[in-house]
Amino acid sequence: MNQFQIETAQNVTIDQNSSNLGERMLAYIIDSFVIVVYTVLAVLFLVYLNVDFDALWALYLVVTLPSFLYYLLFETLTDGKTIGKGLMNLRVVKLDGSKPNFGNYFVRWILRIIDVSLTSGAAAVVTILIRGNGQRIGDIAAGTTVISERQRVQLKDTILKEIPNDYQPQFPQVTVFSDSEIQTVKELYEKARKNGDHNVIVSLDKRLKEVMDVTTTIKPIEFVDVVIKDYNYYTQKL
Repeated sequence: MNQFQIETAQNVTIDQNSSNLGERMLAYIIDSFVIVVYTVLAVLFLVYLNVDFDALWALYLVVTLPSFLYYLLFETLTDGKTIGKGLMNLRVVKLDGSKPNFGNYFVRWILRIIDVSLTSGAAAVVTILIRGNGQRIGDIAAGTTVISERQRVQLKDTILKEIPNDYQPQFPQVTVFSDSEIQTVKELYEKARKNGDHNVIVSLDKRLKEVMDVTTTIKPIEFVDVVIKDYNYYTQKL
């Protein structure tokens, strides 16, 4: 999963996760399935109507027109999503952070002829792999990309903390805490370290020692870190 930054007109930087090739291909397969099913049903409906041959082609064009305009219609009307993109939590956005307009969606749609139709998708695959930010040829021309809106849980968002394989815990008393309590401690500790707020770290140090009923000469900033590591050791390593 590649992450890139976009800067809005208000000079606000936003981190976005570009969709990966696997997600794009699955979304394409789903959309293709929807189009095929709709087209088959439309043809069967025409046969059921038993219309005159002279009017058949006209009716065929009218009924199957939504299939032809599928990507353009859905992305325009559903804020950059098709059925496949929606199921895969993908969305078309502009690189500058603004919402794509009809012109952007139209350019993406018309260039599918090169990206998908004429090259059987090879041009799209190669371009996405080379660009690294979810752009195929149509996206490059339209100034858009496809992002993933799936929530990515990172290590820093959990109670997990990387510890060496030969790590030796110091305070078995940490097991008196629950996962949610250690998560709160970890969040407060990391935020305090980032902001240089020593008072918060001292308060955490004091409270942890009271609950654990321990006495130590380890500095507060080191003690809180050890408590988090020890908790991970006893709950994850054993």
